[in-house]
Amino acid sequence: MTVHAAAATRPPNTAPARPSVAKRWLNAIEITARIEREPQRLLCDAIAGWATRTPNAPALLSENERFSYAELTRQIDRYARWALEQGIGKGVIVGLLMPNRPDYLAIWLGITKIGGVVALLNTQLTSLSLAHCIDVAAPSHIIVAKELNNAYSSATPHLASAPRLWLHGDEVDESGLSVALATVKDDPLTANQRPAVTIDDIALLIYTSGTTGLPKAARVSHRRVMSWAGWFAGLTGATPEDRIYDCLPIYHSVGGVVATGSLLMAGGSVVIAEKFSARRFWDDIVRYDCTLFQYIGELCRYLVQAPHAPNETRHRLRLACGNGLRGDVWDAFQTRFAIPRILEFYASTEGNFSLYNVEGEPGAIGRLPSFLAHRFPAALVKFDFETGLPMRDGQGHCIRCARGEPGEAIGRIGEAERGGGRFEGYTTDGDSERKILRDVFAPGDAWFRTGDLMLQDAKGFFRFVDRIGDTFRWKGENVAASEVADILAACPGVIDATVYGVSVPNHDGRAGMAALVTDHGFDLATLHRHLTERLPAYARPLFLRRRTALDLTGTFKQAKQPLIAEGFDPSVVSDPLYVADIAAGRYVALDADIFSRITRGAFRL
Repeated sequence: MTVHAAAATRPPNTAPARPSVAKRWLNAIEITARIEREPQRLLCDAIAGWATRTPNAPALLSENERFSYAELTRQIDRYARWALEQGIGKGVIVGLLMPNRPDYLAIWLGITKIGGVVALLNTQLTSLSLAHCIDVAAPSHIIVAKELNNAYSSATPHLASAPRLWLHGDEVDESGLSVALATVKDDPLTANQRPAVTIDDIALLIYTSGTTGLPKAARVSHRRVMSWAGWFAGLTGATPEDRIYDCLPIYHSVGGVVATGSLLMAGGSVVIAEKFSARRFWDDIVRYDCTLFQYIGELCRYLVQAPHAPNETRHRLRLACGNGLRGDVWDAFQTRFAIPRILEFYASTEGNFSLYNVEGEPGAIGRLPSFLAHRFPAALVKFDFETGLPMRDGQGHCIRCARGEPGEAIGRIGEAERGGGRFEGYTTDGDSERKILRDVFAPGDAWFRTGDLMLQDAKGFFRFVDRIGDTFRWKGENVAASEVADILAACPGVIDATVYGVSVPNHDGRAGMAALVTDHGFDLATLHRHLTERLPAYARPLFLRRRTALDLTGTFKQAKQPLIAEGFDPSVVSDPLYVADIAAGRYVALDADIFSRITRGAFRL
């Protein structure tokens, strides 16, 4: 494709100087201030504006599809007209099950333009799990990529809802979307044809990753879409000259709205890869002449662990933007791949506040600048692991953490101008209410529970400690799973590790267990010494499970729930299991006899 020719003539990292930290914040504030001033301006309208100014500029690129801004705007209008023809109006829900591709964006931008709501379904799900997500949304219609029709068919016997099926990519079948679109015009909707849709209306349903239970569908308004796009356009300093590489799932908020929306709002280009590939990553970055890259922390770690590639420093990347980049990976990633700047952030799809590490402080997830703290109040409160709730004082109020003290992060619910952030909730009121903490610091106030443990350092930077569900209590002590996993990963022979707590009969709390991926150099005795030297006894995993790979969610988070459910029973787990023999000072194979002794309380833990 001739659009990539510039990569061969431009030297690496020759982008012009970018604004200062203060200027980037001011840019973001200026961009997002327009959202409230123009409540009827949606992301599709921002794209249409660039189609007028730079119609031939590339908007979305992939291996098999390309849309200029003019072409993308026409495709959005075609889907908007199709939706109106099907009776899809304000609040009508449409499911979307499709791999990463440019037309994915055109579909939801078109349907939401006329007030429809699009549920972005995880393409890795099948059968009961997919049926659950569809029923949570209860769509009237569902668009399914032809190559995912088998996955959808496996879910249909379990569905309580009955959406009308539209196959994407089938040029013949009557249920094919292409057949229906063939007669639909792509000219802009007139003012009379376009329903009144504002930033207050719901645009998307985006699912939580399901790491701690069944996924929930979070409501995402047009205001939220525009805010995400605007904040990141400003803080990344995005311009029409920029091109971002997006290999994250676009059914999720970071890959599907943050990465794409920020560049489309700025008039830049988005390169959409169908999926992440460490082998192809740097070749794609150079081939498409990308200047930005959207990451999840696990992807950075995979790249650091991958063999050296010729193109890994021949790029023009000026910025890597994402979340979850661990402190022990940060320097190695930035140095090896010559990344000039990293913008780490903290946010969640349903959360009501965000943190941005605009300064590039290694290992930090961000901080709230003083001039914004009053608009989006966040706090850390002491957490009681016995009750699973924040601690309260004698007056019934939550207790703020001191600097350096870990606690649950919470954000005040309300309007920004009155000192709060919006919480739009989930499709079920019960799920929404469980995320709200009331009477926190004053009677009647309400705060959003993130479920994340953080601490604030002396500089004011927030640092991630662990998910509350991942922190467990053993022998009267709290164990942070992420900290133990980091120490395991530093042991020779350990390629990957995940840590979780498992229930043990006749014992209080949960004992530590680790699932490990190892190489030929792994040695149990070495691991035991490594942990003994670095962890207190209560934090060392009592049980080990060796696996060929660790399962991940669609957003590259470790899927722990199945591991927790299977526990350490050798009749359930086919992987090799080991237990710490305290008397012998080593790990030993966990067989049926030892398992029986553990359950009877006859084996010392």
